[in-house]
Amino acid sequence: MSFHSPVRTPAARGDAGANADLLARYLDSLSLVERLHRLLLDVIKDEFERLAILDINAVQALLLFNIGDNEVTAGELKTRGYYQGSNVSYNLKKLVENGYMHHARCAIDRRSVRVRLTPQGHDVRAVVSDLFARHADGLLRKAVISDADLDGINATLKRMERYWTDQIRYIY
Repeated sequence: MSFHSPVRTPAARGDAGANADLLARYLDSLSLVERLHRLLLDVIKDEFERLAILDINAVQALLLFNIGDNEVTAGELKTRGYYQGSNVSYNLKKLVENGYMHHARCAIDRRSVRVRLTPQGHDVRAVVSDLFARHADGLLRKAVISDADLDGINATLKRMERYWTDQIRYIY
């Protein structure tokens, strides 16, 4: 998905200057968020290739990282923000098949499956955690970004997340 083509909304047509500029900057932000996510997956993929860990993909590794020590149901993966994709069942199946996750039927609701990391899954999580720690250190050490910059970025992205969440809620 590309956000480079400027969309001319009625508001942007009415105030061509300020609104068009805001729209262009918003579309740039959307494109950047998308590119950063794809780059994050490429960075994880490259690390796993470097370590010759080839039976897991970057999305699956990120899922293991996000779950950590928690035991959750498949449904909770999205609601807790551990997984953003649409093919969660496929990735869980692969992680179980490859020995990275345990799964068991929930004792209370037999329709529900609870998942947690195996020791092998914790090893993968440690690889991702070490990678992120190295990157955080490098960003600060090389003055790519400051603590204050990160705080500002995170605050802004959280406000956008709340706004988008509210937009979804208003649809229904």
